[in-house]
Amino acid sequence: MMGKKCNEIFGSSLFLMGEIGGNDYNYPFFLYRSIEEIQTFVPLVIKAIASAINELIELGAVTLMVPGNLPIGCSAAYLTYYETADTDQYDPETGCLNWLNKFSEYHNDQLQKELSRIQALHPHTNIIYADFYNSSMRFYRNPSQYGFTGGALTACCGGGGPYNFNTSAECGDPSVSACDDPSKYVSWDGIHLTEAAYRWITNGLLEGPYTIPQISISCVSQDA
Repeated sequence: MMGKKCNEIFGSSLFLMGEIGGNDYNYPFFLYRSIEEIQTFVPLVIKAIASAINELIELGAVTLMVPGNLPIGCSAAYLTYYETADTDQYDPETGCLNWLNKFSEYHNDQLQKELSRIQALHPHTNIIYADFYNSSMRFYRNPSQYGFTGGALTACCGGGGPYNFNTSAECGDPSVSACDDPSKYVSWDGIHLTEAAYRWITNGLLEGPYTIPQISISCVSQDA
């Protein structure tokens, strides 16, 4: 009876897989490892994500949503670690670091290829790619349109500096204070986003074009 009940739960649930990989990349990036070395970690991260997906499918999961990585070149932490006087490295529209965002795009491209491969092996499942990257780029390009009057690149909670991120006085230290209204900021502490930012990302997934396939199509497919 319990086994049957578990199968019913697994078969009717939506599994959100992550976002996975952020910390695996943060550590070497914050140690200033070369981009060439860090790119060699991508297949390992993708393999770990794929392993978790396959394990859940074996247990009876049918619908799985797998987020890609966020644009790390827009993160206050990365913008602080890799701050440069070379303006050509920055996107003039957003102020984000182009080469770091290209790394996020590389991870996401490799992830989507792996999800397509898994989907082909398990045609009875619905594997949905959640495009966190492009859903979030909307408010990095036009923060005020989404209510982020505090800015898209500056952290709400931090120890000062151009992006309010300071490795010697991070959010949580007794000397560090937070902004009055986190909903006006995209970044909470320079690494993690605010609830308001994730609300807009989620809105883009549920109501916009930022899932592959779109969620409404996936739901129809499962009901058919």
